[in-house]
Amino acid sequence: MTARIDHFSVAPDLMKPMLALEETIANSGLEHSLIELVKLRASQINHCAFCIHMHSHDARRHGESDTRMHLLNAWRESSLFSPRECAALGWTECLTEISTKGAPDEIYKELAKHFDTREQVALSLLVTTINAWNRLAIGFAIPHPAEGETAAA
Repeated sequence: MTARIDHFSVAPDLMKPMLALEETIANSGLEHSLIELVKLRASQINHCAFCIHMHSHDARRHGESDTRMHLLNAWRESSLFSPRECAALGWTECLTEISTKGAPDEIYKELAKHFDTREQVALSLLVTTINAWNRLAIGFAIPHPAEGETAAA
């Protein structure tokens, strides 16, 4: 894959607010492990190879297990995710697929059981920003780094 443009080089002034929002969310009080799971799950749904690569590596660097990352697509069927993580993942899927699935009350009620109102806003902004990053990476065909990894034969 060949990148179409480098959005950071072409429009650094436009990227600054996105980066500032990222920093604000990172310091919002949400657990770092939860932030990475949400970013990874939204990126899986959106099929964003660049962001899947980035956030799986970031999550691993911060102590996330390969097993949990491999099971993230099936979080509902796994006992490895806490009720709080499940509520966040449900909300992530809901907001990522909002055009086809909406935001059902039962998913919001589960979210509200595990997140206070400020955390709900932070989580919603987290989902919004990762979806925006996915769209930029996919739209501009940003390839993930190879880092010595080889294609399967």
